[in-house]
Amino acid sequence: MIAVVVIAVLVIVLVTLRYTGRGRARGSGGRGLKRRFGPEYERAVALHGDVRAAERELGERVRRHGSLQEQPLSPAVREQYVARWDAVQEQFVDSPQKAVTEADALLTRLARDRGFPDGEQFEEQLAALSVHHAYFVQGYRGMHAAARDQSGTEEMREAMVEARSLFEALVAERQVDAARRRPPSPDGQGHAPWPLTTRRHTKGGST
Repeated sequence: MIAVVVIAVLVIVLVTLRYTGRGRARGSGGRGLKRRFGPEYERAVALHGDVRAAERELGERVRRHGSLQEQPLSPAVREQYVARWDAVQEQFVDSPQKAVTEADALLTRLARDRGFPDGEQFEEQLAALSVHHAYFVQGYRGMHAAARDQSGTEEMREAMVEARSLFEALVAERQVDAARRRPPSPDGQGHAPWPLTTRRHTKGGST
């Protein structure tokens, strides 16, 4: 009789723990996704108009791409990417649209070389990037759109500035802590900082 009672108690305890664990997992799931995705979480909620639908989508991204291992870059390849990005920034002064288009292609190749899905499937590549670099993907999204639309020079400039954060995260030797390093914020006039003009004087003018 005692054995039966002990077994019954153990079953009740196990069921209770299992139920409590599921409740905690559900409760912390949203908080975990919000912390992991940051601005991507808010964007998904705004797009879906529903928190649960947004969390389902983000959870699916984690399921598909959470185990992705980023491939390292050799020092030589890293230097080539940095040099190419610098050249694209210089080019922006004279040919903004061409520079944005080339910067978009450069980021696509860099992401592929780091082990993310091929850029021919942009949405899938972006989804994978958002799992690992959520705080930086909005700039890439904006630059990708600017490379295909007839955007104004100011919009293209801001897109490149914001996209550079993802470039730096991907080209870094070690993974960037997204919680500590955010994309540059606008200044008091609502314009993003403009480091792309640092080499304007190479045209021969004085600064």
